[in-house]
Amino acid sequence: MATTDNIAVQEHKVKEFPAPPSIDELQAQLKSLNVTDPLPVFPGSNPTSNPVDVFRCYIAEELAKISGVDIELVYPALEWTQSMDKGDLILAVPRLRIKGKKPDELAQEWADKWPENDFIEKPQVHKAFLSFFFKGSMVAPLVLNDILKRKENYGPVNTGKGKRIIVEFSSPNIAKPFHAGHLRSTIIGGFLSNVHEACGWDVIRMNYLGDWGKQFGILGVGFKRFGSEQKLIDDPIHHLYEIYVQINKVITEEAEIEKAKAEAEGKKFDKYNKQTYKGPTDDEARAFFKKMEDGDQEALGLWKRFRDLSIDKYKTTYARLNIFYDVYSGESQVSTESLNKAAQMMKDKGISQEDEGAVIIDFAKLGAKKLGKAVLQKKDGTSLYLTRDIGAAMERYEKYKFDKMIYVVASQQDLHLNQLFKILELLGLDWYKKCQHINFGMVQGMSTRKGTVVFLDDILAGARDSMHEIMKKNADKYGQVEDPDFVADTVGRTGVMIQDMAGKRINNYVFSWDRMLSFEGDTGPYLQYAHARLSSIGRKVREAYPEGLDVTKADLTLLKEPHAVNLIRCLAQYPDVLQNTLKTLEPTTVVTYLFKMTHLLSSSYDVLRVLGENKELMLARLALYAAAKQVLGNGMKVLGLVPVERM
Repeated sequence: MATTDNIAVQEHKVKEFPAPPSIDELQAQLKSLNVTDPLPVFPGSNPTSNPVDVFRCYIAEELAKISGVDIELVYPALEWTQSMDKGDLILAVPRLRIKGKKPDELAQEWADKWPENDFIEKPQVHKAFLSFFFKGSMVAPLVLNDILKRKENYGPVNTGKGKRIIVEFSSPNIAKPFHAGHLRSTIIGGFLSNVHEACGWDVIRMNYLGDWGKQFGILGVGFKRFGSEQKLIDDPIHHLYEIYVQINKVITEEAEIEKAKAEAEGKKFDKYNKQTYKGPTDDEARAFFKKMEDGDQEALGLWKRFRDLSIDKYKTTYARLNIFYDVYSGESQVSTESLNKAAQMMKDKGISQEDEGAVIIDFAKLGAKKLGKAVLQKKDGTSLYLTRDIGAAMERYEKYKFDKMIYVVASQQDLHLNQLFKILELLGLDWYKKCQHINFGMVQGMSTRKGTVVFLDDILAGARDSMHEIMKKNADKYGQVEDPDFVADTVGRTGVMIQDMAGKRINNYVFSWDRMLSFEGDTGPYLQYAHARLSSIGRKVREAYPEGLDVTKADLTLLKEPHAVNLIRCLAQYPDVLQNTLKTLEPTTVVTYLFKMTHLLSSSYDVLRVLGENKELMLARLALYAAAKQVLGNGMKVLGLVPVERM
């Protein structure tokens, strides 16, 4: 197998994690709020990065005193809630495993003993659960000041310090359509890369292309017959696909002719006796690929042009989704040495065996019956992509020494990835435990406006054009948008991405153009509208006060209304949301949170008006909306979106 150097998109640099405030600065802030006792800080807590941890530390200390339970058991049992009516933190008493009294009785006993304090309202008891609500007088200055000072750095906690992760995602096959599965892999993989990087991980974004195999012999022959140099340069992805379809049609027609000839001579074909000769074009394609594997410079030169031009086109398309890669790798990049090494290791350890000239693995004989059998090498000596994946994994660990590697691949490949990880385990490679398959369901009902073949460019173009038409319906607002093409493109792709990330990734979903472009309900355009509306509030205040207003000097104690307090409580949750996302690896964790915030915002505008109020109250509410805009924007960027200021 021939290989070329990996094509790095840009010089890889580890993103520097900004330093959060010091514990001394936090203590000073608490002192200014009349809290004089030192804040207890526990291993695993991050009160300087996460305001909720300030409350969590305080609750844990008080609850340990009341219950007699070790504080290190209490602290991790205090969990965030997704529903505001259940509190800001909740404790399931059974989790502490206290013998003797019933959990319901203990919950009530501890609530009765809870002391009056500046941090927490009296806990509410719901059977065996204790719900803790933060006091508005404390949460407002702690949370809003933190957001307004840290801005884009608010939310992430540096839990990934010193760790490296490889995220392999998208991975389309050159010369074939960029189908819905690749779209999902691209969106989910981009998000997972962003959230890990935000939380301090060194992220290697990798696109493992389908860039080797007999299909390139087919493509090489097809290009010689049907190819156009100009079309290849102008639009390689579409042109190579057109060629692939044309040449496959020829091969199919020839195969039918040869099958008919063979049957006329008395031959029969079934699942045990398959047609081997499919005509001269198929033979020519096999011969072309054989030349590639043998290192023929002319054949490899043409293949390399296909690959390089396609990658250049991919880069442009991915950029529209705010996605970039550190490395474009692929099946062709796995060295012959790695393949031979893996094959020898499997043979030496008795993992692989010969079977009628082929090399296979019978997992049942290795104690993994559910994994069935896998072919590593065909009778003709050709290695399959499972073999190349083994070699690729070994090369990656040798080069990057990763702490984690995730494959973002559709659930149809569950068996393949399980087989891969089992083989790595059987080979005695301890780092197999660091490999993880992030799977996802199918997109149903997707087609472009022009036909059934799905290319990412067509999807994005359809979303942009449709959004542009919607925007034009409001002539006044449309006239105020500086760059309507950019906004239409941005909001359109937001619709595509949010529709994909709104539910759990393992679930199938029906692709709906109408819902994707709707401003009603929990959609991408609605999320952009919420950000634009917050931008509008700030813009109108600046017009009314051209001398400028400093929201960091606002008297936040004026924010006493339930709408204000609930919104602040929601903003406080964002760091916990990101940390929980690192556990779930679900985009919907962030998406659901952002919609919860926008719902609170939507119900607040009529109650928490800004212009027309006295200046002190106006400044406090402006600070609240500025903080909300910051957190909404931060969350959207983690999802891979570009927040718009006006639409």
